[in-house]
Amino acid sequence: MGESRRAEPHLARREANFQPLTPADFLVRAAAVHPERPAVAWEDRSWSYRQFAGMAARLAAWLRERRVEAGDTVSVMCANRPEMLAAHYAAPAIGAVLNSINIRLDVDTVAYILDHSGSRLLVADPASFETARRAAAQAGVPVVLLSDSGDADCLDLLSEDFGDERFDVTGVNDEWQPICVNYTSGTTGRPKGVVYHHRGAYLNALGNVLSLGLGRGSVYLWTLPMFHCNGWCHTWAVTAAGGLHVCLDRIDPVLIHAALRRHGVTHFSCAPVVLYMLLNHPERPDRPLERRVTVATGGASPTSSLIEQLDALGIDLIHLYGLTESYGPATLCVLPEQLIDASAADKAAFLARQGVRHITASKVRVADDQGAPVAADGQSLGEIQLAGNTLMAGYLGDAPATEKAFLDGWFHTGDLAVVHPDGAIEIKDRLKDIIISGGENVSSLEIENVLHQHPAVLLAAVVAMRDEKWGEVPCAFIEAKAEGAVGEQELAAFCRARLAGFKVPKRFVFRELPRTATGKIQKFLLRELAG
Repeated sequence: MGESRRAEPHLARREANFQPLTPADFLVRAAAVHPERPAVAWEDRSWSYRQFAGMAARLAAWLRERRVEAGDTVSVMCANRPEMLAAHYAAPAIGAVLNSINIRLDVDTVAYILDHSGSRLLVADPASFETARRAAAQAGVPVVLLSDSGDADCLDLLSEDFGDERFDVTGVNDEWQPICVNYTSGTTGRPKGVVYHHRGAYLNALGNVLSLGLGRGSVYLWTLPMFHCNGWCHTWAVTAAGGLHVCLDRIDPVLIHAALRRHGVTHFSCAPVVLYMLLNHPERPDRPLERRVTVATGGASPTSSLIEQLDALGIDLIHLYGLTESYGPATLCVLPEQLIDASAADKAAFLARQGVRHITASKVRVADDQGAPVAADGQSLGEIQLAGNTLMAGYLGDAPATEKAFLDGWFHTGDLAVVHPDGAIEIKDRLKDIIISGGENVSSLEIENVLHQHPAVLLAAVVAMRDEKWGEVPCAFIEAKAEGAVGEQELAAFCRARLAGFKVPKRFVFRELPRTATGKIQKFLLRELAG
């Protein structure tokens, strides 16, 4: 079709054939198509899609009563409760910008986020309210407590009397308008506000539906915090699939094991540390789950021991990769059919990779310092770079950082990887985590993968330690499965048998590893301790 034909006036988009993409519409459809299907479960209560839509409608009306308008920021500091899920629909539906705040942050950081995001108000659950109250006072923002007590000063969304409240999307006029602003961990300074748009959230949610195999029979357990990349967009994906959200407002292995069986869970997501907590808990059930479960995880590569134990429990693993700036998952590695009956070691070797882009993530490449794609030989190292519809609009109020992140038409992740002959990527390290020892690049992830193979090691994190002779040497922080279960000499010998000499850690520190709210190891703290 020539340019002149495409320019014909009658071919221009119109209201009948173009509507802005928004994931808030998934709930409108769900409530209309299967209103009585179970939508949300929490503790001993449950809500149908009709009731869940009523919950979101009630919250949207409450926001309007407080004169929240399109473009205004609404902050929510809440664990994985039904109200947090409803906020992911109510705020976007009226055109407001949702700001989900990490419930483990300190008062000063929360106050900074409220101020930087221009928040109109803060809603908090009882567990977070004291921190929220003090931060809101510091930022000059009104704060409201979530409760189902009927108290006039609180926000009650869990009443069973939803009446004729109808949920609808009225405030989305442009799919590029902000749907939310999420703040990064801020490990090297103040956190950055990552702005998502409706279009990207819609597409990434559908990409997750297809990539994880979500459907009407799916039961998704909320172990991943909803405040983390909006639950990797699963807050919207599960609803799009017509599945059941099972809310869990704290990470407790006993509660997780019970929920897996009680609800017949089919999917959940978490950091690797949560999987280790499940497998090493003394009350772990001896028998496998009646229904096999798919778990999506990112971070440390799965070991053969982890895969063996998960398989025995009835859990299949998908390895994901992404960042806050990419709405969560951008790539995934799923075990192919030909490896289903392979050994745990072979499965672990394959699942160590971060894989290939999922269906709505447009472009992924690994490029060298000159911006050229590296050879697909599994050896050549480069930076993972992304481009496509499921990337942030930019950093709120920070044009220089946004331009730097999108330099030369690609989003620069700062993650170093290789490309295998089949096109799958495998991360070797973060740029800032590479250890340069005597002029040699040493991958902290390579050492950690070896340490995780030791049966007494629960978690391992390796960082650079200053050295007068070599400049930097590896220092390993070890969280053992039991106190005194392994010592420095044993681990050093274990590493020497599997690594080149210059890669063997020169120091081993046995302690509990510091983690973020999503279970990631806080290496910046370990680097300070290593010196």
